[in-house]
Amino acid sequence: MTLMYGIANCDTIKKAKKWLDSQNVSYQFHDYRKQGLTAELLQTFEAQLGWEQLVNKRGTTYRALTDEQKAGLNKDTALALLLEHPAMIKRPLLVHKEHMHLGFKAEQYQEIFA
Repeated sequence: MTLMYGIANCDTIKKAKKWLDSQNVSYQFHDYRKQGLTAELLQTFEAQLGWEQLVNKRGTTYRALTDEQKAGLNKDTALALLLEHPAMIKRPLLVHKEHMHLGFKAEQYQEIFA
């Protein structure tokens, strides 16, 4: 089963879903805002991807952090912030065949599902 994590109103999520649908790929969507995010799930993401990769520094949530919060980012502070603000996790986070992939590019998905 392919799982996609993110937030429903994200444009990149919409593009990824549209691509998956057009390729008839069956997937399940987990919306952080509706279904939440557990510390255990976040630890799983971090173990495979690393906390630096998870933090979306281009999003509004990250930009709203104080300069002190940004300067003091390390694994522990980043995970605490991501747990509190799941919208700050790069999207989509796709889990397919035990592997995790961040972001969406059609070429990338083509390779994943080839």
